[in-house]
Amino acid sequence: MKDAISRRYFFFGSLLAGSVPLAGFGSEPSLKTLGYKSPNEKLNIASIGAGGKARSDIANCARTENIVALCDVDERSAASTYDKHPNVPKFRDFRIMLEKQGNTIDAVIVTIPDHMHATAALHAMSLGKHVYVQKPLAHTVWECRELQKAAEKYKVATQMGNQGYSNEGTRQCAEMIWSGCIGDVTEVHAWTNRPVWPQGALPAPTPSQVPPTFDWDLWLGIAKERPYSDEYAPFTWRGFYDFGSGSLGDMACHILGAPNMALRLTAPTAVECVSQEGHSDIFFAAKSVLRFDFPARGPMPPVKIFWYDAMREDQPNFPGAPQDQILGDIPENRVGSAQSDVKPVERQIIGEVFTEQFFTPKELPPKREPEYSEREASMTPHERELAKWMRLISKGTNGSLFVGTKGMITTGTYGENTRLIPVERMRDFEFPPEFLPRSPGHYRDWIRACKGGTPACSNFNVSAPFTEWITLGAIALKLNTRLEWDAEKAKITNNSEANDMLKPEVRKGWHIG
Repeated sequence: MKDAISRRYFFFGSLLAGSVPLAGFGSEPSLKTLGYKSPNEKLNIASIGAGGKARSDIANCARTENIVALCDVDERSAASTYDKHPNVPKFRDFRIMLEKQGNTIDAVIVTIPDHMHATAALHAMSLGKHVYVQKPLAHTVWECRELQKAAEKYKVATQMGNQGYSNEGTRQCAEMIWSGCIGDVTEVHAWTNRPVWPQGALPAPTPSQVPPTFDWDLWLGIAKERPYSDEYAPFTWRGFYDFGSGSLGDMACHILGAPNMALRLTAPTAVECVSQEGHSDIFFAAKSVLRFDFPARGPMPPVKIFWYDAMREDQPNFPGAPQDQILGDIPENRVGSAQSDVKPVERQIIGEVFTEQFFTPKELPPKREPEYSEREASMTPHERELAKWMRLISKGTNGSLFVGTKGMITTGTYGENTRLIPVERMRDFEFPPEFLPRSPGHYRDWIRACKGGTPACSNFNVSAPFTEWITLGAIALKLNTRLEWDAEKAKITNNSEANDMLKPEVRKGWHIG
């Protein structure tokens, strides 16, 4: 036991120096002692983006804070949010919003297409505003680094919108791996059922009429000019190289969060597109496999990270993994609910306790395809498209599988349901003592940091380096090649074309920073 403890704290001491705030993610300090001033000690938050994912970002912050300004280039998409905040000033151009309302704003949410994340966030940060930026943090390596530098320069609180980094299971995964229970991790497989939006070998978008409620020029922002098309907005931009980051940008910042934290990933030395189906000069591929190679990190050996998208099988399988095991997300009707007589001291996995009920599978009913035909008849084209996406999301799973020299661990989309594989090993498993500080909740984490508390768990010192290697993966996918990366020099050493993609082209009239 003494040896195990020594090993555990050797890992903790050598791996975690500087990785979490000295004060951890502990209780929120008194705002008065920190000198923070705001009406009712609430943040005044503005949002750049009000439709789509921004709806839930705004709603979660509005539970405890003030929403004081809203901005969206698409009034139709933003309508439901605008209706919930009828007395809040509304804008199309975030620059005008920040200019006119700047004195009333403490913090800004940025939830818009990927290519505009850095432009909007850097503008807000330069004015001293705290920022919450949806994942992926930025579209290019250069933008990631600029955001990290700006957070330090302007002394603002930051957070990327990858909820898994706030998850209990992500921390449990890290503590299990650092305890040595599966030995040295040499390989990770991570997968998603995305994309559900169109991408692959598809024809170029067909120009269409710009809706009167939509500002196409502002939506394009820094991107080069082109005719408007319904095939770009408001939902399908993720599949385009110029605007999104494919399924990698959409889901990897969630699913690879547990590997990033647990394995203390730094910068890869190489990123390779192993395979892809449906290559295009405009869109990300319909299906692909990526490989990231990371060097040794302190006592941790080199590790290979494999990323798979469009995995819509009921359950994926990987070399060496038990064929009869559920990997990644667990179907809800597969897991028994926690019993009321469970002792409070029992360790839990996101509300599910590993009791005998967990190990007794329920009989799964046959899968039924959702029936949308009658309802779809009265839907708008955009609503029908969303319904189709939801059908695709119901197929397959998301998750990660850690392969160690002494065993395996699997996690769900956000790090939840972290467990040893085979899961029978969980019957008598005793979790290591909690070492990592726990998050008070994803949005609360950032709000507390804005009010002078400890840095959020996915602040830009964490999320910028993380997103940096995700953006390298996007370049490897676009060029269908292998990239060799020198992180210190910020240079791709084997491909000049790829090297030119590390920084965005900026349209005349716009600037970043």
